[in-house]
Amino acid sequence: MGKVHFIGGEKGGVGKSMTARVLAQYYIDHERPFLGFDCDASHGTFSRFYQEYASPVVVGDDDSLDGMLSAVEEHPDRDLIIDLAAQSAQPINRWIEETDVFGLLDELGMQVVWWHVMDDGADSVTLLSQVLTRYASQPVDVVVVQNLGRGESFERFAQSEAYQQARVQGATLIELPRLHAKLTQKIDFNNSSFWAVANDRRLMNIAERQRMKVWLRKAYEQFAFIG
Repeated sequence: MGKVHFIGGEKGGVGKSMTARVLAQYYIDHERPFLGFDCDASHGTFSRFYQEYASPVVVGDDDSLDGMLSAVEEHPDRDLIIDLAAQSAQPINRWIEETDVFGLLDELGMQVVWWHVMDDGADSVTLLSQVLTRYASQPVDVVVVQNLGRGESFERFAQSEAYQQARVQGATLIELPRLHAKLTQKIDFNNSSFWAVANDRRLMNIAERQRMKVWLRKAYEQFAFIG
């Protein structure tokens, strides 16, 4: 059964594109075929770092969004990784409901995985509750990503009703480890894939390459919980 990963979170700056990029790198390192789609027209971070794998999509343009469904039909052997833009929930949900996207993907034998990437702020918790309520009766697996690069403590989240709601509905909770701040900045300025950062001596020194390898290993260990 193939998978269609929607990498969301609605709130800006929580690390959606970072999550999409490390998931893409996971697929590449494990030789699993996929197609990437970048819905963030303002930044295009996913397609900028993984331009050989990710194509831009215009949110609000149904023809553009429909192209992702066509890709599933044309490439049934490939999973999809869709990096959603901040504040795109309204047009994305309208498209999903009007087209019954989840029902169609289920018919095509594709499992929908909705990733909610969050920082440690109250807004992310509220938005998670909305996601869980919206998709409670849908054939959707929810993955909650507690991004340690965007929050030092998720204790308040662990004490929230949204956390209990996630547990009851069977959502998978994982942590995205914090990446060294100077290394993150250097990656952004070089427009480098994570593979290049971990292996290219021309880009990074030996300590930086090692930090990236450790970070990827920790992230991949978290992905193992998803299946």
